[in-house]
Amino acid sequence: MKTFMNDLRPETGDLKPLCQRFSFKGLKSASLLVVLIMICMSATSRAAEIPPLEGLELARKGFAGMTDFTAEITQEKQITLLKKTQTSSGQVRFRRPDTFYMEVYSPYASRLLLKDNTLTMFLPAEGIRQKTVLPPEEGLRHWFALFDRPVTRLPAGVELHADRRGNAVTLRIIPAAKKGVKEIRITLYDDGRPKKLAIEEQNRDRTVINFHKVRKNVGLADKDFRIE
Repeated sequence: MKTFMNDLRPETGDLKPLCQRFSFKGLKSASLLVVLIMICMSATSRAAEIPPLEGLELARKGFAGMTDFTAEITQEKQITLLKKTQTSSGQVRFRRPDTFYMEVYSPYASRLLLKDNTLTMFLPAEGIRQKTVLPPEEGLRHWFALFDRPVTRLPAGVELHADRRGNAVTLRIIPAAKKGVKEIRITLYDDGRPKKLAIEEQNRDRTVINFHKVRKNVGLADKDFRIE
């Protein structure tokens, strides 16, 4: 799988900032990561490993009552090649079944809009806008349709582990293909609200996103997902 940087080829402008500002590179990863942010629930007092299928089913139930959410985020990205860590803040919004928005504030300002299988990136400082259409099977609508019914089998192509602590569950996802993303860890509360997302790439780059002030079912409208 090509990196996000290799897939984007605008006629003008330098897209190197995208590698530093976007928290994951693979286009195929975009829909999956958005889905993973939304779909978990749990309970118990201390961390305990649970069967991965149980974790996914708890996730589905936790997300069932959520129509949308907003959150503030802090993001820490360790860039191996540059031997530096970038810290930034921003916000995310999501509305079922297929709309996700993420904005990272200055000094690494960028905006992302994923509408089903159409991904748009915008760098306001440079005035660069790029749109990419993913295959239908990689769109948000396709992924969320899988969670409209009870989970009876694990998804193909990944190794999955789950544990729960108190009112939160953590899923550890390891793709079988040794490309792009090496491991994903997502922690969410039992009502579907995201808490933390960690992404480690094969090149040892690592991104950690913490979610704060999460509000669910706020009635988001189309105007809340404008990228410009």
